[in-house]
Amino acid sequence: MSQTPAPEVGAVPDDRGAVDDVAVPQQTVPQDVVPQGAATQDAVPEASATDVVVDEGEVPEEQVAFDINDFPGGARGAIEAVLMVVDEPVTEISLASALELPVEDVAGHLRALAADYDESNRGFTARSVAGGWRIYSRSEYAPVVEKFLLDGQQAKLTQASLETLAVVAYRQPISRSRVSAVRGVNVDGVFRTLLTRGLVAEVGAEDESGATLYGTTSYFLQRLGLGSLDDLPALAPYLPEVDVLDELAEQGRA
Repeated sequence: MSQTPAPEVGAVPDDRGAVDDVAVPQQTVPQDVVPQGAATQDAVPEASATDVVVDEGEVPEEQVAFDINDFPGGARGAIEAVLMVVDEPVTEISLASALELPVEDVAGHLRALAADYDESNRGFTARSVAGGWRIYSRSEYAPVVEKFLLDGQQAKLTQASLETLAVVAYRQPISRSRVSAVRGVNVDGVFRTLLTRGLVAEVGAEDESGATLYGTTSYFLQRLGLGSLDDLPALAPYLPEVDVLDELAEQGRA
């Protein structure tokens, strides 16, 4: 059987048939000749120092690792440093986790700091308030602190606000209508003030009427220096019971 000769390079098909493949001549480049600036197929570019991108959000481990015993004041000084910068009371568990110490040790250091401040008659003290610890200025120095911060002007709550806040504190959760029934006046404006100052907050709704219920906040406990609502003075017996409040509220709506 005769074989069909292979088409020449660059051949153009004629009317007798089509050429399926057109051979393309390949140029041979000597292995020792590489154009300047070109990379061979197997070459892997070396990374330079400027090519390394570091995520600024990641903090190297060596910057946050520490040994509590390396600090001049030890664990107690470290706890004191944290208390100086917190904006709200911090729990013993949170301190123990951050400082990698047992909770019992942290609690002991906190009590020791508070005792040391009291014995030294410092202008501040460490107190347990609203389930956590924080450093506060001592009440004996309140006049000078108020003068410095307020320039002699005391930003106090009005009598109406104090009375409304007392009803909420002792009868929470409670609706505005029940508070109005106790005080005998509309308390919408007073509630706006208390909400703005962060002393009360919405805590739910009544099942039957759907009225919004209010209660005091942790900031309320901080301002009064209380650990919990159980530390409130015994004033509740002087307030009407819930059924009496409901009756007064119905009379006010009639």
